[in-house]
Amino acid sequence: MASNKLQRINEDIQYALSELVRSVKDPRVQQGMISITGVDTTGDLKYCKVYLSVLGLQSEKELMKGLKSASGYLRRELGQRVKLRNVPELIFQLDRSIEYGAHINEILNKLDIPEDTEDDGGIDG
Repeated sequence: MASNKLQRINEDIQYALSELVRSVKDPRVQQGMISITGVDTTGDLKYCKVYLSVLGLQSEKELMKGLKSASGYLRRELGQRVKLRNVPELIFQLDRSIEYGAHINEILNKLDIPEDTEDDGGIDG
């Protein structure tokens, strides 16, 4: 569990990066709608894992290359928006939890389960 200060820093970084990612001009980054789903900063503020969810992703490899290429710009702008002594190094990871949830929902919808019309599971009375 992160401390309150670290949790506040994570929220500030997530908010700032969600705006900054949209301003990156690299076409590899502008593949689809990018959402920052979470940020996890180490206690010493040296590294920051940024979890991304992308709607309409064409090439994961190209997106990661584009983000790595833009990380210097993102760190510089992040340092101006979030007042930290040292701006952490950004490590980007795709968050596939939304895709996974949609897949599970699709599987559940395909199941042929008859609806229960009677109330059999109650207490006798």
